[in-house]
Order: sequence, then C-alpha cells, then structure tokens
Amino acid sequence: MRRYGLYDATRGLTTAVAAGTAGLLLWLATQVGQQTTSRFWATMAIVAAAGLVLSLAQVITGWTKGLRLRFMPGTFVVGFLPVLVVAGWILLATQPANGWQGARFDSWSASIGVMGVVHALGLWHGAVAFGFGLVLGLTLDTVPALAEDEAAVARREAAGAPVTAPGTVRSEGGRPEPGATEPGAADDPLSAEREAAHTAEPHTVVVGPAHDPS
Repeated sequence: MRRYGLYDATRGLTTAVAAGTAGLLLWLATQVGQQTTSRFWATMAIVAAAGLVLSLAQVITGWTKGLRLRFMPGTFVVGFLPVLVVAGWILLATQPANGWQGARFDSWSASIGVMGVVHALGLWHGAVAFGFGLVLGLTLDTVPALAEDEAAVARREAAGAPVTAPGTVRSEGGRPEPGATEPGAADDPLSAEREAAHTAEPHTVVVGPAHDPS
C-alpha cells in the first residue's frame, strides 16, 4: 500500500483545494443575493459552478496516474439531461416574480399535478443548482490510454478503414512488407512461429559419392 502514498496525498490535496474553492464560490453567491431575477440566476450559476469544481477535482487526480480525460456521451444523455430538465424546471418555476417564463412553468406544474413537489424543492434553490453542477462534472472521466487506443481501432474498423496488424511494417505506398515486422512483434507466439517458418532454411540431405560395387 506504500506505493499509493503519493497518489493518496495528491488526491487529498486536490479535494481540499476544490472544497475550499467551492466554499468560496458559495460565499460569493451569498453576496450576490436573490432580490431580483438577474441576481437570482447569477447566484444559481455561481452555486452550480461550486458543484462542478468539486466533481472535477476527482477527474483531475486521474491525470496523476497517467490517464486520459474522456467525455462520456452515455452518462451525459442518461444521467445529466434528466437532471438538466428537472433542475431547470424547478428553478424556472420558483424564480422571483416576473422571471423569464416563470408563470408558464408554474402553470404547467399545476396542470400536471407537481406544483407541491416543485415548490417544496424550490425552497432549496442552492441545493438544486449545486447538484446540477455536480452531475455535469460527472460526465467526465479518466481512462487508461490503452482503452482509448482500442476505441479508436474499433471506430476505424466500423468505418471500413484498413487496420494494420500488430507488428506489421508498411512500405511507403502503404502496403505491408512481407516478412517485415516491428520490434516486439515476436512477443506474439503465433507471429513468432510464422516468422520462424518463413525464415527457416529448407531441410537438406547430404549425399556422398556413389559406391562402386566392383
């Protein structure tokens, strides 16, 4: 477990910095206030940024392990878009009076029978906005470079592009050179066997001078 010491310390420091930054943003949001519609949305944006910063801290620590940043479309569609709809609906329906489309969303909430839930959750505007930013940050992840390379090969195969076999050296014209392999290709047992069969000399039989029976 000793080898994880530096990573754990880096992750802890990054989390602490992100938490401090999020706390600073939350304090800044209290200074903006919610007295008007413009101030309300500015405050919600700052609070959402605080949630985003906190979730991104966990992604940043992945870089210390040599991982690549990756946007996850499936998580964005299945996980984030529903949060976007629900959080946006609640904030629009419970924003200060005369806010943009506020009356319309308030009317829709009453029509579908969710007015009580919307206004109950609307008492926690900051929590809704914070969760919105937090989930947005969770659409990013870090993955090993090898997994990213395999995904690229799969995309090329799906597009019908030729994929060079591991260890094959291509000529200037792009055609594979027979018998030419890159360093490390012999690590594959099948490749090593084929290479040995290709380069092996043919078996010969040594025949001596003919014996004269006389």
